[in-house]
Amino acid sequence: MWQPASFYPDPAIEILDESFASVRIFSAAVERIATGCRWAEGPVWFGDMRQLLWSDIPNERILRWDEETGAVSVFRKPSNWANGNTRDRRGRLVTAEHGRRLTRTEPDGTITVLADSFEGKRLNSPNDVVVRSDGSIWFTDPPFGILGNYEGRVAEPELPGGVYRLDPETRELVCLADDVPGPNGLAFSPDESILYLVASRATPHRQILAYDVAEGGRRLTRRRVLIDAGPAGTPDGFRVDTAGNLWCGWGMGSPELDGVMVFNPDGRAIGRIRLPERCANVCFGGPARNRLFMAASQSVYALYVNAQGAAGG
Repeated sequence: MWQPASFYPDPAIEILDESFASVRIFSAAVERIATGCRWAEGPVWFGDMRQLLWSDIPNERILRWDEETGAVSVFRKPSNWANGNTRDRRGRLVTAEHGRRLTRTEPDGTITVLADSFEGKRLNSPNDVVVRSDGSIWFTDPPFGILGNYEGRVAEPELPGGVYRLDPETRELVCLADDVPGPNGLAFSPDESILYLVASRATPHRQILAYDVAEGGRRLTRRRVLIDAGPAGTPDGFRVDTAGNLWCGWGMGSPELDGVMVFNPDGRAIGRIRLPERCANVCFGGPARNRLFMAASQSVYALYVNAQGAAGG
């Protein structure tokens, strides 16, 4: 049961390393801004509209929260089981859909299909997506959305789970990795020299991997494990702040871990935001990009922090 903090500092914000003390704002508390979803995912901030969009996958809709009024409304339904969302460098919405495609929403509201197949085979169920400063679109394509009829429609995978790079101008689609067990959330370091990637089916524990981005963003090299999530850890989607810290949706393995875990660039846990629900994904927003929005199971939460989200998330 959600209960807002009755005093400051909010006990839901836990300092695990002294470096996180300067990131926590003493008089800022976790707020629940929306509820009533079945599985909230893929938050993305639209500063020009002062609105947050996010996916409610099983209800096949994208919802919208207005910062000025606090009103929640439907942005799109049906959504083709939209999951991850981001904006390209021209401000357009880019969406990874469990309905087996990657799309872009144009300014007039029309939908452009950017990718739905690779080498003649259908994509599985695009999961999460980020855009690099060169305009290239990077997304993961595990089979999660086609394993049942709750977050998509049952189908046989035609491709291994992959990490893809799409050139939006030429539409060239390149698979950069097809050997990651359960590729899920992904994000770049602030200088885009590193790609972080959740391996959500890694054994014995789930992992967050790190790759060097080589050849002008056309190849991934030097794969290594940055974070071992441990026996109960379940990282999902995440975003990076301008200092290089990773803010990771977390939980489900153990209720006391539900919420957001924060790691520094070396992979050391420095902070935790406890939530009463498992958090799937996050984004930064607000006029200064210092408000963390957390899509967590049936609800969306927000928290002001002394950090700013890096571009491209």
